[in-house]
Amino acid sequence: MKRIKLSVIVFATLFLASCGGGEKAGHEEHKADASHQTEKSHTKVSEADKNSGHGQASVAAVKGEEANALQVAKSIDDFSTLVAAIEAAGVQDAVVNAGPLTILAPLNSAFAKLPAGTVEELVKPENKSKLAFILTNHVAPANYPIKQLKKEAKKGRKLYMASGKYLVVENKEDGVYVGGTKILKSVKVSNGWIHVIDDVLVPAE
Repeated sequence: MKRIKLSVIVFATLFLASCGGGEKAGHEEHKADASHQTEKSHTKVSEADKNSGHGQASVAAVKGEEANALQVAKSIDDFSTLVAAIEAAGVQDAVVNAGPLTILAPLNSAFAKLPAGTVEELVKPENKSKLAFILTNHVAPANYPIKQLKKEAKKGRKLYMASGKYLVVENKEDGVYVGGTKILKSVKVSNGWIHVIDDVLVPAE
């Protein structure tokens, strides 16, 4: 299993910061844009691997620069299960590429809601592809701050995820929901946005 730091103080500051602020045809347009961005990101990852012998996930944060999604997740204990899952699935580089990406990040408590033994089973080497499929269902290859998510919800659009699935976006009285789960907090990272959620969004096979 591959081993995938920014200070907790820096993240805490970011975490508490305020967030910036024919639908079928719309969905296809989003999918095309997302696919193009994903292709570009994969190319960048490949070039990094070729030139350095290591993926982008091995690059440490530079002092004074904004942390990427994985660096932020690794700095917070509440994301330890998510980080372990990312490592087990071998998708570290996909989470740190230049983006833009929008990551719906489940807390440890979200994984704890799954049936007993589910996480332990998913992190086994033989289930690597299944775990990767679940994790990519939490990544939208596009930039979606809260303000933009609200606009998508008003237009009745769904988010195209890197898994190839779509998630419904809803504006409710108590906040924005994606895939049926509420976004608890949001933080800007160097390669996009992290939206914290308390459910694991397991896609239908």
